[in-house]
Amino acid sequence: MSSSEGTLDLLAVGETLVDFISVEQTDWLRNATTFRRFLGGSPANIAVNVSKLGGSSAVISKTGIGAFAQFIKSELQRHGVSIEYLVMDHRNRTTVAFVSSTSGKPDFEIARSGDYLLRPEEISVESVGRARVVHASTFALSREPCRSAVRKVFKLAHEAGKIVSLDPNYSARIWPHHKEARHVLKEMYRYVNITKPSLDDAGRIFSREYEPEQYIEMFHEMGAETVIFTMGEEGILISDDGRLIGHVPARPVEVKDATGAGDAFWAGFLIALLDGNSLERCALFARELVELKLGRVGPLPLEIDRERLYARMEEAYAGYERSKEEDGPPDEKT
Repeated sequence: MSSSEGTLDLLAVGETLVDFISVEQTDWLRNATTFRRFLGGSPANIAVNVSKLGGSSAVISKTGIGAFAQFIKSELQRHGVSIEYLVMDHRNRTTVAFVSSTSGKPDFEIARSGDYLLRPEEISVESVGRARVVHASTFALSREPCRSAVRKVFKLAHEAGKIVSLDPNYSARIWPHHKEARHVLKEMYRYVNITKPSLDDAGRIFSREYEPEQYIEMFHEMGAETVIFTMGEEGILISDDGRLIGHVPARPVEVKDATGAGDAFWAGFLIALLDGNSLERCALFARELVELKLGRVGPLPLEIDRERLYARMEEAYAGYERSKEEDGPPDEKT
């Protein structure tokens, strides 16, 4: 069987870059002096995590051809992610980011180059046909021509009945034109099945004056069918087709490194969804993977015991069901 045959659990489109993460624990990048090199870019990290969970994944992304691009290529291959749709262009440089290592929200600076130069004509229609889920982030939508490339992928996937997921990880530092960002997101959400905004994401997109349930309604109004709303220590709200169906509480965990926790959640949630689980079970499975990530410095282990995570999730689900019976349906409390 050739590499271009077979189903892909996840096709991640958008930024693949090199992260230089500080060795020192600090909330401010200016205090960091020593850095370690890692594969970066949210879609690429999610593709890697899906592979670590035993799934199949590929990336559509653009880099240069130099040392950093070769590092990206080798890291994707090492983790079992297909690189057949990776576009390596000698005319471009590879995007790099400098990130502070912290238990909170990391400080960062990004030197953008090749990632946003991905063009629609460089998108393989075959890749979308092979995918069960197509995923992108707001980072990739912030500049043309990559925005149009993502639009093409989303449109093809939507028309083919694929699951389309979008991370609304908007940052004014990446995309300073807020009005344009709102307009583009509204356009993209007509293709989207699943989105996972955090409370911070929602505040940056809509302003910080609303309650979680109001933010969720706004994402539904833009077009998302399923909204998984993460709130840190306040847990996760799950809303489907405009109806709040669950609240997954957060559990106490010693945070050693928060970088990549959101990508871990996405990978866990999507794998559980493809395994046929309910949205609530998907969120509980994702929580297990996030806690594993938070409890260690650096990326997730090279291999993750999916069945062990499911066993832990099932224990948690039993307690979750008891709690729901005691508290009543979520929509009765809002």
